[in-house]
Amino acid sequence: MSVRSGKKKKRSRWLLPVLAIVIAGGLFILFKVFGPNTGNFSQGEYLYIHTGSSYDNIKNALVAGGFVNDITSFDLLAEQANYPSHLHPGKYRIKHGMNNYNMVRMLRSGRQEPVKLVINKLRTKQDLINMICANLEADSVVLKQMLRDTVYLAQFGLDTNTAMCAIIPDTYEFFWNTSADKAFRKIEKNYARFWSDERKAKAAAKGITPTQATTIASIVDEETNMAADKPKIASVYLNRLRKGIRLQADPTVKFAIGDFTIRRVTGAHLAFQSPYNTYLNTGLPPGPICTPSQQSIDAVLNAPETNYIYFCAREDFSGYSRFAATEEEQAKNARLYHQALDARGIH
Repeated sequence: MSVRSGKKKKRSRWLLPVLAIVIAGGLFILFKVFGPNTGNFSQGEYLYIHTGSSYDNIKNALVAGGFVNDITSFDLLAEQANYPSHLHPGKYRIKHGMNNYNMVRMLRSGRQEPVKLVINKLRTKQDLINMICANLEADSVVLKQMLRDTVYLAQFGLDTNTAMCAIIPDTYEFFWNTSADKAFRKIEKNYARFWSDERKAKAAAKGITPTQATTIASIVDEETNMAADKPKIASVYLNRLRKGIRLQADPTVKFAIGDFTIRRVTGAHLAFQSPYNTYLNTGLPPGPICTPSQQSIDAVLNAPETNYIYFCAREDFSGYSRFAATEEEQAKNARLYHQALDARGIH
């Protein structure tokens, strides 16, 4: 055997193990980068990164929430990708079986999950604050201050009483880290779009402003869920306003008292002193008593011309109302309804 062939055999003996180690190491690295690295998801699939969070804060959140199984391998890749210099607050969905590469790429690019906020009926500013701040990062204290700030609201043609007119029930999409100001501005833009020139013209034709139309609609919305009755109920309140008759709307009393569970408004309730009590005050309350549906606002704008001054819930509790133009008709309708309430023991 030649010396050269002996050297080749010796080289092959150590080269193959080294090559195997290199390949194994490469496969290990590939697995750490592209293999699954999610944990037990003890806090669910969503990682919330607060505005101003540091990279260490994010790593701690990944571990605490069970999003990452091996934080060391995540950290190594994140450092290589320069993620610590590209931090983005938001709500991120970490899917089961996700690998380090995809997690780092998602977080580094700021590709967060949008939040869909469905606003239906809200009655108070606190309801709005609770809804927004339970779903977004927006500061509740800041939002409360905004809704009390006459200068801030004036830029939208609103005041502290009419601020809730800007809240049109709809589905809104936000990023989780949206501020209180940006959240309100986005909602108000929808309000501005809703009030098209055509709707403004209809309001003007009835002698009311958009905020007054919304306030009337809020009462209508609290009076009934029956779409067929809404325009007629709106006509009752418009007729009362024109004639200078107090609206005498039970829902305004409930709002004034702050108790929306009242089923039967009594004399004690009617005596409650508040600018929202339309049994004591002539004209509209200072602002809406809920966020009325778009259907209810349009019911006001398209209310028919009637001679109705009164309405009363039907005694069959169907949800529909009886309408009247005279006190005598109303007294008859009211008597039927109150007898039905008594029969059911509703006080």
